Amino acid sequence: MRKFFKPWLTCFAVTLLLALATHAQTASTVDAKTTMSPEARAKSDQETDKKAGEWVASLALNDAKKEAGVKELIATHLKTIRDWNNDHPYTTVPAGINPYTGNPLSNLDRQVIAISAMPKTIHETLMTGLRQNLTEEQVEAILDKYTIGKVAFTLNGYKSIVPNLTNQEEKVLVDNLKKAREQAVDYKNMTQISAIFEIYKTKNEQYLNTHGRNWHDMFKAYTDGVKAKKAAAKAAEAQKTAQ
Repeated sequence: MRKFFKPWLTCFAVTLLLALATHAQTASTVDAKTTMSPEARAKSDQETDKKAGEWVASLALNDAKKEAGVKELIATHLKTIRDWNNDHPYTTVPAGINPYTGNPLSNLDRQVIAISAMPKTIHETLMTGLRQNLTEEQVEAILDKYTIGKVAFTLNGYKSIVPNLTNQEEKVLVDNLKKAREQAVDYKNMTQISAIFEIYKTKNEQYLNTHGRNWHDMFKAYTDGVKAKKAAAKAAEAQKTAQ
């Protein structure tokens, strides 16, 4: 069974930990920041511009001015996220416990908290700009590029695990996954992005549990079925080899 990402991201937890971080930074946390050389920054900027260009080209906008504007919007956001990560390592959040569970905060927990303190205007600038220039379908396509299609991939997983998934259940699950996707575009790498999705996957499992389903039993039945198929295939292959 996959490891669940604990739903620690409560307002209380974030407020408490960020307040502590403000008063507890030391020289060692400053040293933990990632400083890019001019050469490394130039190379990173070039790669980011290329990625943004490829994402926009996939939309086939057929409007050079709009393409250039959207490309710049996306590239700027990617570079801002990179720089925020570099300037705000997990060490800027003090080690402690999750007030929701009592478990020690992992380095990933602390990194996500540090990134979540980023000014909201950074996210709002991206999303407002995208929606001013693109259709909602095109906006979703860009968000899917950023999160490598995790909404569709995760939904397919639910369809395999949950028997006879209803339209209402699917709507709730998809809505939560789309919230995860939009929030995840403010994070730098797939480890962080997956952590954000885990928060909303936990919400989905809680929804199913409170609406007549049992996530634990469904997941176990699914994994047992996968193991049984693998065992049967292995046995068939062994029998074929022995003949």
